[in-house]
Amino acid sequence: MASSVSSHVLLLFVLLVSLLQFNSEARRLALSPQNDQQNLLFHYHNGPLLGGKISINLIWYGKFKPSQRAIVSDFINSVSSSSKPRTEQPSVAKWWKMTEKYYHLSKKPSSLVISLGEQILDESYSLGKSLTSQQIVKLASKGGQENAINVVLTAADVAVEGFCVNRCGTHGSALGSIKGKNKHSKFAYIWVGNSETQCPGQCAWPFHQPIYGPQSPPLVAPNNDVGLDGMVINLASLLAGTATNPFGNGYFQGPKDAPLEAASACPGIYGKGSYPGYAGDLLVDPMTGASYNANGFNGRKYLLPALFDPSTSTCATLV
Repeated sequence: MASSVSSHVLLLFVLLVSLLQFNSEARRLALSPQNDQQNLLFHYHNGPLLGGKISINLIWYGKFKPSQRAIVSDFINSVSSSSKPRTEQPSVAKWWKMTEKYYHLSKKPSSLVISLGEQILDESYSLGKSLTSQQIVKLASKGGQENAINVVLTAADVAVEGFCVNRCGTHGSALGSIKGKNKHSKFAYIWVGNSETQCPGQCAWPFHQPIYGPQSPPLVAPNNDVGLDGMVINLASLLAGTATNPFGNGYFQGPKDAPLEAASACPGIYGKGSYPGYAGDLLVDPMTGASYNANGFNGRKYLLPALFDPSTSTCATLV
């Protein structure tokens, strides 16, 4: 069963309760102070977490500029920076390290090392500009499936089933074949859409004003691209969910078909002091005025979501 980064969940932190219909637990999370979530218990459902050396394969569907692809590839390289030059703190690698707590608390502790794998370009829109969920899985299958997470990124002019209506992206698993072996196994995949023209107020907040709720001025995107910087937020959330709940029986809270995972349990929280309509106290680049909370590879800056800390039952941020 796939798990989604819901556009409504992302907006949940900035909307009035009466505007959207969510389960009571998600609603309580959205309206609770950051440090008043001790009663939220994440359950481990005894399934496998992703472990070992995992390649992140990027499948680019539609038109993306090289500079846009670099924003995402630099983010993936930033997640595991052990072989890279020392990055200024707070760093993307430090953010990712927070997921290790899930591994330490599981009954089957393991380690996970992520690296950038292959990049596949589909600039000809081989399946058209309106995709179903099944077609997303078909695209994800183009990447190598052994010891990998295949990430499908759709361009701003591509419509995807459920996009902007109830999700900004999703993660799940599918049955694939192992190269050179006559057998099949599950592989994990992620899909994230570029919301720049379709629904930036839903999927690229806080870099765009929300459709509803407090209309505070949007923040300046750290890489000067509202659509791609929004995609990084959603990709980061889904990457954390994939690592800790890859096959629907890992760490999550709530119903299996609509789980709260490592990042989706902390909607709208990016820094300390966050509240509905306010992302929190963030770092600001003095040269560009951009807001961020993590430094990355190649001098990049990113805004990354808070992660639920299972050891303290609170949402942990870098700043």
